[in-house]
Amino acid sequence: MPSIFTTSGSAAIPIWFVTAVNYNEVSERLPAGARAFADAAGFEPKPGRYLALPGEGGLSGILFGLENADDAKDLFLPGQLPQLLPSGGYRFANDPYDVRLAALAFAVGGYRFTRYHKSDGRDVKLDPPQSVDREDLQRVVEAVALVRDLVNTPANDMGPGELEDAARAVATQHHADIRAIVGDDLLKENFPLIHAVGRAAARPPRLIDLSWGEADHPRVTLVGKGVCFDSGGLDIKPETSMLNMKKDMGGAATALALAHMIMSRRLKVRLRVLIPAVENSISGGAFRPRDIYKSRKGITVEIGNTDAEGRLILADALALADEDKPALIADFATLTGAARIALGPEVPAFFTDDDDLANRLMAYATAEADPLWRLPLWRPYDEMLESKVADINNVGSTGQAGAITAALFMRRFVSAKSWVHFDLFAWTPRAKPGRPEGGECQTARALYALLAERYG
Repeated sequence: MPSIFTTSGSAAIPIWFVTAVNYNEVSERLPAGARAFADAAGFEPKPGRYLALPGEGGLSGILFGLENADDAKDLFLPGQLPQLLPSGGYRFANDPYDVRLAALAFAVGGYRFTRYHKSDGRDVKLDPPQSVDREDLQRVVEAVALVRDLVNTPANDMGPGELEDAARAVATQHHADIRAIVGDDLLKENFPLIHAVGRAAARPPRLIDLSWGEADHPRVTLVGKGVCFDSGGLDIKPETSMLNMKKDMGGAATALALAHMIMSRRLKVRLRVLIPAVENSISGGAFRPRDIYKSRKGITVEIGNTDAEGRLILADALALADEDKPALIADFATLTGAARIALGPEVPAFFTDDDDLANRLMAYATAEADPLWRLPLWRPYDEMLESKVADINNVGSTGQAGAITAALFMRRFVSAKSWVHFDLFAWTPRAKPGRPEGGECQTARALYALLAERYG
């Protein structure tokens, strides 16, 4: 998205953040005419309330209601402003509860997906407070927009090849190396599960492999699920479940967004990004229930359900990632409905055996308003994945604990302790401040903050 930031300085229109606690104090600082207008309009400083104050030749300021700091439920409430304000440059006249998050919310609140239709033509920009790192804020805003653009693009224009093009664009921007293993070459280079899932589609499957950074820096590997459309395969999804399956590459989009932030900040890591990109389609060549495949790691997998395809392609990619023995492996996937039933659309689940990593992630998730919740890698549930004819089944036997059994399945393909799996939604089903309906960047900001602290 174009930059939403400006350098208008004192010429920018002031935005006054008001609450029931500070409203009288703020009113005293307004011009007399503006204060009288607010009183006459009956303005009340309730969360989300907005009032444009007249002045000589235009606006003298904006009043915007926030929750009281002690019980604020939505730190992204200022993200509502770009949808309300007329075109122009704005600045914060006083500090909200978190200046940096308010500026971020304002910036991402201006996002519009305009690939297939024109925008409303408004041009709302923010001159961020001096205390905010504008450069870092811009890279985060770009990352959020990248995820939203990729996920919002329908599958007819976002297949495995187009996802590779998007990865190549990120690689070119940051002078990273990139290659792709496509079609039957996946079998030659020992990625049988990726090939099996994607072989039925007219557009060939592939493994995208991006690398960047100094060879002697700590290795960090990101793996993103790139199922560009998921019909469910032969275990076909019902209509309602299939409707938004263009977003099933949200994990890949998230990995690319995090990679953009890491490379833009030039963190001291040897970064690798692995994206298995497929379309789970139905044809004579589709993989079938009860098929058995030998994975890259040598583990044989019985197919209990062809709609549990994401963990299959991730298994081969994770096995490759593990061969380098990186300091951290993080995978991102729109993996299970079970995680959404447990935690809803806004709170991604994550799994790891690394308690220190988990605690730090939770702290950064809170600080960044990028919510996460840890679920257990509960080993006794391993028995749910048993197969009578192979080393493992790709689905649990009971239908219960689906998010946990999916994570345990992938755990078989990783030996590193510092592995974290994010089961995310990558979608906002109902518009909220700063988060329009559609594709959404989840988990990347929290992990970026952790990596910036560790490797900055």
